[in-house]
Amino acid sequence: MSSEMPKESLEVPTENTVFPEVPDVKSSDSPVERQEGGSDKEECLEPLSKRQRKKLLKQKQWEEQKDLRRQKRKEKRQKRRLERQSKLDTNNEGNDRKRMRREVVPSTLRLIVDCSFDDLMVLKVIKCKAAVTWEANKPFSIEEVEVAPPKAHEVRIKIVATGICRSDDHVITGALVMPFPIILGHEAAGIVESVGEGVTSIKPGDKVIPLFVPQCGECSSCLSTKGNLCSRSDIGPAGGLMADGTSRFTCKGKTIHHFIGTSTFTEYTVVHETAVAKIDSAAPLEKVCLIGCGFSTGYGAAVQTAKVEPGSTCAVFGLGGVGLSVIIGCKAAGASRIIGVDINSDKFAKAKELGATDCVNPKDFKKPIHEVLIEMTGQGVDYSFEVIGRTETMSAALACCQYNYGVSVIVGVPPAAEKITFDPMLLFTGRSWKGSVFGGWKSKDSVPKLVADYMKKKFVLDPLITHTLPFSKINEGFDLLRTGKSIRSVLLV
Repeated sequence: MSSEMPKESLEVPTENTVFPEVPDVKSSDSPVERQEGGSDKEECLEPLSKRQRKKLLKQKQWEEQKDLRRQKRKEKRQKRRLERQSKLDTNNEGNDRKRMRREVVPSTLRLIVDCSFDDLMVLKVIKCKAAVTWEANKPFSIEEVEVAPPKAHEVRIKIVATGICRSDDHVITGALVMPFPIILGHEAAGIVESVGEGVTSIKPGDKVIPLFVPQCGECSSCLSTKGNLCSRSDIGPAGGLMADGTSRFTCKGKTIHHFIGTSTFTEYTVVHETAVAKIDSAAPLEKVCLIGCGFSTGYGAAVQTAKVEPGSTCAVFGLGGVGLSVIIGCKAAGASRIIGVDINSDKFAKAKELGATDCVNPKDFKKPIHEVLIEMTGQGVDYSFEVIGRTETMSAALACCQYNYGVSVIVGVPPAAEKITFDPMLLFTGRSWKGSVFGGWKSKDSVPKLVADYMKKKFVLDPLITHTLPFSKINEGFDLLRTGKSIRSVLLV
């Protein structure tokens, strides 16, 4: 059959006759028009393949679903807007809750045990009473001070009891140079009020003793078995500030300095985590506060620094609280003869009660006291302890030791501006001269053990405490110390 049909040979179909299918060479998809002779045009669709019908159907569905898709996009946008608004409202609500907590948290004792620093802990400045020393040779002034919250690795403590030590008085008289104004005090016990971020060894509510000799556990002294004076100690060049170079105390708009990292003549203080030891919760704080300085220093000088041996002879210069603690240590170590030396004979009875076998008053003799002691013992004592802080008695204590193997220990804080002069032959013959800070104890490790020993009645503290006073009578307590009428006065804060 020919591919083309001549126009003149077209047959006019009769009624009920179907036109034959004629392919369109131009397009197989579009409708074709056929002419009827003498009649109007009539549309005719070519039959579609299966693939084409499916394509047209999808196109039709796409057009029909256009509005539906538009509606879904609109709903999604609206949903995202609602989510953003909800998140914003939640953040605002959280900020409102934080503001509310800030308003309701009181500035009094607040014990927080299980809380997150990021979410819950809101520590505020505490206003409390403190004994401020504004300048040298002036009485303490009871002031309202502001105590800032503890920073990272710091602890804020509610002081319960604090002892009056001669070292505090050395600052007032200028023998121990420190910056003013200052809050003194370093022999105390209290309860943890709050802790800074990162503190793990202490928690609020723990009974603790502040440590004027910290124990970081990292410096050469802490790592050595021979030493205990941690490099983080504030003893030496007067700093009077926390490790970050700032103070936690302010009064009347002025910065108040810290004292050797403790500052316990206040209702609240802040110390570094390395300068506080957790103790037995049953320990009486008004007694064990002495372990924070006086007792530990004297007792340790005998048993830890000098290592007094059984059957040895000892001389103790100064019969205050620390000197009597040396006597307790010498007796515990088994010394056969313990000679107490003091210009105040009223202290002799207490010294003998705690273990002294003899007591001498230098004022009763015309010759130097070291010669008196050598005559009493034959060749001098095996161990001597200077617990006053005077260069004259330091030299006398060294001279009264056995010339070849005697050991003399400096326990009293030396005066800042004075130098000592001595005959070097005293050392050439074999004597040893040693110093002892905090009795040679590694503080964080040893203080809890000493408290435990006290609780087991391995030694006594009560005879050392002659006066218990309210905190407001701090000036009266120092008067008792200076006039020699007290051994240890404890202030109840």
